[in-house]
Amino acid sequence: MMSSLLPFSIFFIGAGLALFTKGILRAAIMLAIPIVGAINLYMTPADAASNVTLLGYQLDLLRVDKLSLLFGYLFHLAAFLGIIFSLHVEDRVQHVAGLVYAGSALGAVFAGDFITLFIFWELLAVSSVFLILARRTERSYGAAMRYLLIQVGSGVIMLAGIGLYAMATGSTTIKQIGLQNWDQGFAGMASWLLLLAIGIKACFPLLHNWLTDAYPEATPTGTVFLSAFTTKVAIYTLARTFAGTELLVYIGAGMAMFPIFFAVIENDLRRVLAYSLINQVGFMVVGIGIGTSLAVNGAVSHAFNDVIFKGLLFMSMGAVLYRTGKINGSELGGLYKSMPWTTGFCMVGAASISAFPLFSGFVSKSMVMVAALEEHHSAVWLALLFASAGVFHHAGIKIPYFAFFAHDSGLRPKEAPINMLVAMGLAAAICIFNGSYPWLLYSMLPYPVDYQPYTAAHVLTQSQLLFFSALAFVWLQLRGLYPPELPGINIDAEWFYRRALPAIGHWGRNAAAAVYNEWLGLRGAVVRGANAGLYRLHGPDGVFGRTWPTGRMAFWTTVMLGAYVLTSYF
Repeated sequence: MMSSLLPFSIFFIGAGLALFTKGILRAAIMLAIPIVGAINLYMTPADAASNVTLLGYQLDLLRVDKLSLLFGYLFHLAAFLGIIFSLHVEDRVQHVAGLVYAGSALGAVFAGDFITLFIFWELLAVSSVFLILARRTERSYGAAMRYLLIQVGSGVIMLAGIGLYAMATGSTTIKQIGLQNWDQGFAGMASWLLLLAIGIKACFPLLHNWLTDAYPEATPTGTVFLSAFTTKVAIYTLARTFAGTELLVYIGAGMAMFPIFFAVIENDLRRVLAYSLINQVGFMVVGIGIGTSLAVNGAVSHAFNDVIFKGLLFMSMGAVLYRTGKINGSELGGLYKSMPWTTGFCMVGAASISAFPLFSGFVSKSMVMVAALEEHHSAVWLALLFASAGVFHHAGIKIPYFAFFAHDSGLRPKEAPINMLVAMGLAAAICIFNGSYPWLLYSMLPYPVDYQPYTAAHVLTQSQLLFFSALAFVWLQLRGLYPPELPGINIDAEWFYRRALPAIGHWGRNAAAAVYNEWLGLRGAVVRGANAGLYRLHGPDGVFGRTWPTGRMAFWTTVMLGAYVLTSYF
């Protein structure tokens, strides 16, 4: 049966309905949107297409294959969980923005050409910023403006790359373009610009601070939506255009490692999860960079699992923030006594992200690591092993420990609202199901899967890694060496554009003003000197101002006349 609706259109229509309804009716409409959308997607034929012409270019609004279908189902599932989690919220702005945001992500993954991708790329930025602004604090406003500036900047860079790509190839069709040398003319410049634009959204090192700056400042429900879509659209686009680009292997390894150091010392637990999100995206970037069937399958399956378990962790911390108004580890602790269900769901998410056997991270992260060994990237494999141990420290242990256990903060909030618990329960069930029975997920991957996650060697290796990581955490805690949860601000790369660049700008402005003032003073001195000289010559007592005797006048007249005659002669 032919589907008659584009995947994104259902969410856009639903956003319009949510804008003009309220209460139970709006909740029912919102819950129905991802369900209807998933059914619509299931009924879409494999060869379905939808094309329109704009300014002489053909826009492919719908391209269906296994890769786009996997992300399509994932985004419907993420939207469904996020909507359930947000049902208690009466803020129309958040509901509408969340639906448009999810619809824009769907439009991006089913786009068949770069111009369509660009349109939804920018819609992602514009719609998602309202989830940050909706918190209505001074910090959230500043973070939202910085977020929007960087996201729109990514779109501008992408547009420049698309223009050069179209000039070089005469086409805007999305396909594998790889990274070309600069000396390849427009094609080379286009590939680097497109990679930079995607890299901003994927949080490449030094381009990542928009995420750690903005996500922790969003609303408790807004952060759940934010964690699901933007970076995963970037991962999908990388898989579409730059699979097998070796540079991505090393970029991804760096992404997997550096956030660990910031997450360990961070006090804001949602910011810890933001760094952890970059860490997990690093595994995906490595898989795409390796480019083999196993590696790409591992990257895509880990993206699927990450949306669920990272969403679950953000949900648990969102519930804590909603009930207590606090999110710093130094201010929390002992919440398991009054929020036992939230504690349990958080631990499922922690076990999943840490890749415990029988949990979802175990069956996807290992695919990337095995692929790295098969392609002889031993150093990268060691980096990913270190990153795996680090993520267990900051997300597997630190998040549940400091939020729900550790010292008793004396806080006794109510358990999370029922809709939050339902959303967390569904996400936890998916984490356990995918970890215990990964074959359904494997069947949806873009390439045939010939991989067995539950081998004795893999289970034993991962168990040893987790055991010794836990042992190290306990030892550091007992020795007082583990970084304590203290209020403070940790300096990251964003210091350069939030502090250093403005400081350099102020210094440059002051230096320019000083040079200008010096020039004005020098000019005044020169003018005053010239005036004084003229006065000495032409003033009342000057050489040319005095009355000359007739004889002297006749003498100088003769001299001048002689000079004129000689000049004329020669």
